[in-house]
Amino acid sequence: MSQTDVPYHKARKRFGQNFLHDHGVINEIIASIHPKQGEHLVEIGPGQGALTAGILERAGELDVVELDRDLIPTLLLRFGLNQNFRIHEADALKFDFSSIKNDERPLRVIGNLPYNISTPLIFHLLSFESMIKDMHFMLQKEVVQRLAAKPGEKHYGRLGIMAQYYCKVDYLFTVGPGAFKPAPKVDSAIVRMTPHGELPHPCKDVEKLSLIVRDAFSQRRKTIRNTLKQHLKVEELEALTIDPSARPEVLPLADFVRIADYLTDR
Repeated sequence: MSQTDVPYHKARKRFGQNFLHDHGVINEIIASIHPKQGEHLVEIGPGQGALTAGILERAGELDVVELDRDLIPTLLLRFGLNQNFRIHEADALKFDFSSIKNDERPLRVIGNLPYNISTPLIFHLLSFESMIKDMHFMLQKEVVQRLAAKPGEKHYGRLGIMAQYYCKVDYLFTVGPGAFKPAPKVDSAIVRMTPHGELPHPCKDVEKLSLIVRDAFSQRRKTIRNTLKQHLKVEELEALTIDPSARPEVLPLADFVRIADYLTDR
């Protein structure tokens, strides 16, 4: 069954659906993922199967997680005869990804994620990072910019810091609205997130780190001495060799980890 034979399905706004149809973009995404035989891939929100066919052909084994039950018959019609294709009708935000890991192989996760759930879904997936080799996502361009941002860049903030605590993040390429039906109002981008085998800056209490980063960026134009004044004094920041007059967007992850560890020990 070819892509042109796919039954018509009206994209649903409540599921944030925008179906990828540009074959050049599809091939570029698959080339970036570079799936190989013997690997175990997981696709979140396969939609009408634009990426599914190429991934399944190259990798040989694919689990897909799809929330929209009206899309499942189409996916089963196209791929159901392949014994290495498994479909899970579920909400990816609540799905237990460890339930599909059936051997020592790590999971490779891919997805064209709805903009409205992309951030919470990424953090849900990070709770399984020990069993994931890498993740490739199509997201709103601004979200990818935030995920990949470095200290001093305007998109640098809580999302990037916490993602980079767990993963190496690479902005791969931009995808224009015309690659989708219906066309979204914004550009999209492809991001690769590769969990660190060993955390570069391990923190004693990750929840404390998340709290400190959240508070530091609650008023990003203010200095650290002001945004973190409820947590520690100017003298304590200076003792940690952190400039109290610095704004949060210039502090690297390592500095936030040192603050969090100090507060945990205190």
